[in-house]
Amino acid sequence: MLVRKVFMSSLLVSLMAIASLASADQSFVKTTDGSALKIDSGLFDTPAAKEFLATGKNSYVGNAEAVAKGKKIFGMYSCTQCHGPEAKGQVGPGLVGPTFRYTKDATNKGMFETVWAGTNGGMGAKGIGLMDATDPKNGVTPDELLKVIAWIRSNGTVTGNE
Repeated sequence: MLVRKVFMSSLLVSLMAIASLASADQSFVKTTDGSALKIDSGLFDTPAAKEFLATGKNSYVGNAEAVAKGKKIFGMYSCTQCHGPEAKGQVGPGLVGPTFRYTKDATNKGMFETVWAGTNGGMGAKGIGLMDATDPKNGVTPDELLKVIAWIRSNGTVTGNE
C-alpha cells in the first residue's frame, strides 16, 4: 500500500511538472538593455505563433508559402533599405549569419526580440503597438514577424531552430 501511494505521488508530481512545461511561455528581453519585454500573449493568435510562444521554434522556417509572404513583408516595411534586398547587409548589418551583430539573433527567439523592440544601433521597434506610438495597430504581428524571420533564414544556413 505504501509503495502504491509513493508511486501515485511521484506520478502526480511528474504530470504536474510536464503540464507546467507544456504551458510555459517564452519570456522575452529587449536587445537594447536586456530588460523584460512584455508582449500580450493574445497577439500570438495563429498555430505557428502559439507554437513559437510556447517553444521558441519557428515552424515557418522552410515553409515556401510563409517564406514568400515574409519576403513581401520585409519589402513592405522597407527593411531592404538598411539590410539589403537579401538581408545580407547594406547600411545596416546582415541578418543571415553565420555571424550576427547581436549574437542572440542566431536564434529565432533572439531575432524576434531584436526586431520586435528595436536596437541601440538605430533600428526602431517594428512590433505592433511599438512601431508608431500614435497608432497601436501599426507594426508587424508576431505571425508576420515569424514569416519575415523564415524568409531571412532562407537566405543563409542558420535556421534559428537549432
